[in-house]
Amino acid sequence: MAKLLQWVKLPSKWILDHGLRQMRWDRTVGANNIAALMVLGPILHRADPQSGLTRITYDELALATSLSRSKISEGLGVLDHMGLIERESQGRSTIQIRNFDPNGGWAKFPAQRLYSDGQIVFFNELHLRKIVELDALKLWYFLAARRDNSDNLAKATYDQITEITGIARVRLKSAISLLAANMLVHVERIPTSTNDYGVAQAYRLPQIDSGRHMGTIGRGMTVYDDIEGL
Repeated sequence: MAKLLQWVKLPSKWILDHGLRQMRWDRTVGANNIAALMVLGPILHRADPQSGLTRITYDELALATSLSRSKISEGLGVLDHMGLIERESQGRSTIQIRNFDPNGGWAKFPAQRLYSDGQIVFFNELHLRKIVELDALKLWYFLAARRDNSDNLAKATYDQITEITGIARVRLKSAISLLAANMLVHVERIPTSTNDYGVAQAYRLPQIDSGRHMGTIGRGMTVYDDIEGL
């Protein structure tokens, strides 16, 4: 496998336009939706940064995700049905990321530091049996799409996250905890003028621009007027 970049381009408009709400949890499709978000990661990681074309085999997807071939197929089917990819667009083992614009409409998505020996380490913790796994993956993609490159933070209230992703508000703490326990998100406290406590939560993906965090930029941070906390 070629050396991965620190981050890759994630087309983000579909996420911010409430596309994740389509990925619901129930007995028939919940596991397939988890699989879809799992296979999307390595597809993005292998994509050509100019064309969005990925060349990746089932064996490579299986190694990266720890999923069975049948579940990889189900996950790809979800992504195809949602209009996010086109399978075998240029022959066998090719996947075209749809609506890929190298010049804009994308967010940074972590890549290299997620892996160990060709596997995305976090995915070993997922067994496709719990709603919190789907919630955590949806939240992870949302935070990447929402991240502000100027301060390396994703800023959103619980209500905003629920509105855009469809994750129930009462389940958000569990999703955040699963990501935090696996070092995929750090929760930061940022200054705000919109509540009595003067601080609100923001989220940092530590695999992206790891040198830019509250310890290095916190003293000069803007006081935000549009973040109301939880």
